Amino acid sequence: MKNIAVFASGRGSNYKTIQDQIKAGNIPGQVVCVISDKPTPPVFEKAEDNDIPTYYIAGKQFKEEQQYTDFLLNILDKYDTELILLAGYLKLIPSRIVERYRHAIINIHPALLPKYGGKGYYGLKVHEAVLKAGDEKSGATVHFVDEIYDNGLIIKQEEVEVKPDDTPHDLADRVLKVEHKIFPEVVKAFCEDRISITKDGVIIKDE
Repeated sequence: MKNIAVFASGRGSNYKTIQDQIKAGNIPGQVVCVISDKPTPPVFEKAEDNDIPTYYIAGKQFKEEQQYTDFLLNILDKYDTELILLAGYLKLIPSRIVERYRHAIINIHPALLPKYGGKGYYGLKVHEAVLKAGDEKSGATVHFVDEIYDNGLIIKQEEVEVKPDDTPHDLADRVLKVEHKIFPEVVKAFCEDRISITKDGVIIKDE
């Protein structure tokens, strides 16, 4: 059983999907805490429904970056965290945490990276950009986190069709269904030690 910390800024639908899969016995892990940069995000209610400890931790609460990072690391250490999941988390992870958890921080992004990634590309802004560009395909990407927004090694992607009459909300709904499919698949593979990194990229071994 891997100990999983979830970082989320909003409603936490991807967190709920992971939690549901854990409760169903499909993922050999447990969410040990949920951390947010917002004081009262909807995700906290979902976590508390499952008796998961929640923490509001934001850089502005601390005088120095080092204090902020130390506090985060202390929480992660408290729960013997082995995997960090970013489920709609909008802040850049401090470099010391990235280094400590290299290839053990996983993010879900609502586009086919490297397109429409980086600072400022989140939520409906991603889907608005896809529609504005006239792309015929979009999708979701699960990737490892490094020191740059949406830059780490891609673990898994899945495409969705962009329809001519799509609104950003229409596309967002379709992409979210893919997110809810591939994010648990990757988390399951990580918890079962089936993900390896080679010179050719990330490989997920069959079950």
